[in-house]
Amino acid sequence: MRRRLLAVATVLVATVAGSPPPAAADITQSGIVSANPVDWTPHVLDGTVWALAVVGDTVIVGGAFTKVADSSRRTTLSRKNIFAFDLDDGSIRSFAPEVDGAIYSLAPGADGTVYAGGAFKSVNGVAQRGITRLWLGSGNRDTSFRAKVNWGDVRALATRGDRLYAGGTFSAINGTERVALARLDAETGTVDQGFDAQLSGPGLSRVRVEHLDVTADGRKLVAVGAFLKADGYTRTQIAQFDVGGSSAELSRWYTRAYEPQCMKGFDTYLRQVKFSPDGSYFVVAATGRASSAQKLCDSAARFETNRIGEQRPTWVQRTGGDSLYAVAITGPAVYLGGHQRWFDNPYGTDGNGPGPGAVSRPGIGAVSPITGKALSWNPTRARGVGVRAFLTVPRGLLVGSDTDELGKEYHGRLGMFPLD
Repeated sequence: MRRRLLAVATVLVATVAGSPPPAAADITQSGIVSANPVDWTPHVLDGTVWALAVVGDTVIVGGAFTKVADSSRRTTLSRKNIFAFDLDDGSIRSFAPEVDGAIYSLAPGADGTVYAGGAFKSVNGVAQRGITRLWLGSGNRDTSFRAKVNWGDVRALATRGDRLYAGGTFSAINGTERVALARLDAETGTVDQGFDAQLSGPGLSRVRVEHLDVTADGRKLVAVGAFLKADGYTRTQIAQFDVGGSSAELSRWYTRAYEPQCMKGFDTYLRQVKFSPDGSYFVVAATGRASSAQKLCDSAARFETNRIGEQRPTWVQRTGGDSLYAVAITGPAVYLGGHQRWFDNPYGTDGNGPGPGAVSRPGIGAVSPITGKALSWNPTRARGVGVRAFLTVPRGLLVGSDTDELGKEYHGRLGMFPLD
């Protein structure tokens, strides 16, 4: 099998001396989080929360919104598409950069910075399309980071050591052709000349990486989205890359599980992918607007990482016709969010209700990482379009969405379930 060798430096999970390492991958937790969210998180009063990141004791929130309020809802502040709050007490930071479009992705940076990706064209009045690095203390752009996309947007970001991975709808960064997926120098934004996934989608109107994740050790990358080939080989909607050695290459891992069509009109029905904390497996969350006990429409599916050749899911969790958009993995649980009504529902349908064995899990739930079956955790949330972002932190699970009821309490588009 021909595979393109991509010469790159070894990815080291480290940061600049003296700065805390960015928290990027899902982390192992000791148990399942409480179904009762904390009372001190702030509220987003309109729009949608699309992305979350944590740097030290600061949580950064990105999305498409204009106003936020403190936990008591006594103070309302203007914050367009991005803001930050204290992880310990929920107090809203002064951090308020000006971006002129939605933020779809965030990733922690070293030395008190955060990367933001989205549909914006300028940051603090300066042209910088799709991607930027911001100082948390001031909200200013890091002017030494000069990356910008040629058009479209950035929908996924991940940092590992001195490398920044970006996925979206772009076809070039800084004038260097990179279709939908690129690796950059985390300090300067310079495109890594050795890493080119060569994604393509014959017959598709555009190629898009919807989401990506990288193992905590920086050795494996998985990307999902609207593409059909990687490096000339068939990779329908999902591809894995080996990116941690002295060279990087398309993995011999592949699956045909996402070749069947769901409802017509989807260029991709995969929405998010996350590795387990130890990197041994990953879980894909999907939409598709179709009920099926055979296809992976409206499902979550686990795949093993360190295998070669054609792969089938280890397990599949089916909702019976409702979309899943977000996933987090902590060891004891796989958390799933969307606008689903049920889990364990392979024989249910969107219009006719649940099938035999289905359990109610409106908008949010957790499944066993071993079997994929629903766990008893069932806090509920107002379903809306769905959960768009999870973030695991040592003390719990942060949730970002488009509705204002979480765990049967008011929580404006943002909340946190603590570890008991």
